[in-house]
Amino acid sequence: MSTVPRAGLRLRFCADPGEFLAAAGDYLSADPVVSTVVTTIANRHLSQRAEGISQPDRNWWLVVSDDSGAVVGAGMRTAPYAPCPPFLLPMPDEAAVALARALHERGEEVLAVNGALPAVDLCAAELTRLGGGRVQVNQHTRLHELGELTWPPPVPGGLVAATEGDVGLVTEWSAAFMGDADEQAGRPRGASAHEVPDRAEMLRRLHAGRLWFWVDGTGEPVHLTGANPPSFGVARLGPVYTPPAQRGRGWASNAVAEVSRRIQAEGARACLFTDQANPTSNKIYAALGYRPVVDMANLVIVREALSSRHHVDRGGPE
Repeated sequence: MSTVPRAGLRLRFCADPGEFLAAAGDYLSADPVVSTVVTTIANRHLSQRAEGISQPDRNWWLVVSDDSGAVVGAGMRTAPYAPCPPFLLPMPDEAAVALARALHERGEEVLAVNGALPAVDLCAAELTRLGGGRVQVNQHTRLHELGELTWPPPVPGGLVAATEGDVGLVTEWSAAFMGDADEQAGRPRGASAHEVPDRAEMLRRLHAGRLWFWVDGTGEPVHLTGANPPSFGVARLGPVYTPPAQRGRGWASNAVAEVSRRIQAEGARACLFTDQANPTSNKIYAALGYRPVVDMANLVIVREALSSRHHVDRGGPE
């Protein structure tokens, strides 16, 4: 753990997700939907550590406090793929700028920033002021929470849990998920990277029972929906993937509706991310009863001596 004092602020970098949750838990639980990405990943890393799975030394968890000691912001840097963008929750404007300066002073190379607006805008702008380059928007995302579920028109088949024997198909569809989403949003395929869990991690998720297929009337899998375990009473859906040949048939709407119903039946709140440039997914989720909560963005810092094709995570589910 290291603490960086700033005028009126204290930035506390934690290497231990347990220490982070202990320090920021009250702040995170006050708005558990907005904090869903950070709390989900923190709890996942705690579970992995308990299983003896080590985490990279470069990972950090951020707690931002004011002069009174009250937590006013949080973030993390845990993304396992280049350029390993920090993910920021809402924080005071001056905290986002102070974070950029602290990262610059720490000598951390930061070529992308993800998370809540306007914090990511301010942090990225200060990083470019200090280190050069320009900020490029890779993706605008929006976090939604389900209110009252509205059922879509029924379709044949039903939801079945994916099992260990499905690991190959689940991995294949998870890998295709973001590339297809790029194309649907009008971006070049591969413009947005996301984590595809390795086989061991995918098996852990399958054993947890949080990945489901929608199977058609013949029992053939035609769609995949996943959901993270509840964290602070909130479960975030994702990935949500339908192969191209199966789209437009209502599989996704029915699968997401049923998974959402199960989440609410567990006593948890259901949320998910959408790509604001993808009108299809936004329309589907709005029709089910999902309502916007907060806008986020994935930003890339492009420097002249570097390639402009740096990839960032969509902020959504890992």
